Amino acid sequence: MGTLLKLIAIFVKKQFLTSSGSLLLYLGTITAWIAIYTGDLADGRVSRSICDPTVLKSHENMAYYLAYIFSVASILDLSIISDKLPGFKKIWTAVVVTLMLIGSGMLTYMGDLGASLVYQQAAGVSVPPADCKGFE
Repeated sequence: MGTLLKLIAIFVKKQFLTSSGSLLLYLGTITAWIAIYTGDLADGRVSRSICDPTVLKSHENMAYYLAYIFSVASILDLSIISDKLPGFKKIWTAVVVTLMLIGSGMLTYMGDLGASLVYQQAAGVSVPPADCKGFE
């Protein structure tokens, strides 16, 4: 949602949209790091019960990439707001929005991997056969 607000704010030029997008970016960045922390806590238990551990590793790697991208976008956005970045504000804003778009795409893919873990890999809902048939 923050990405959408920041993107619309480029064309509509409403401060409320820019501020709301920034706030959602910061909250999303903080909660991404919290999700990584809680994911690490569950990793030991989940990794022993799934048939294809590569999905879990991909999900974890994508979470780190996502958190790094949104962290950079947050730092750049804070720098724009506090006038700490040299050069053109519009270019830096475009960089932030581009990072947010990339991060949003990664978030979608990471969510798909997470759903696969929960619904297909027995990390929560269904339990696969003991011989893990179908996951070779």
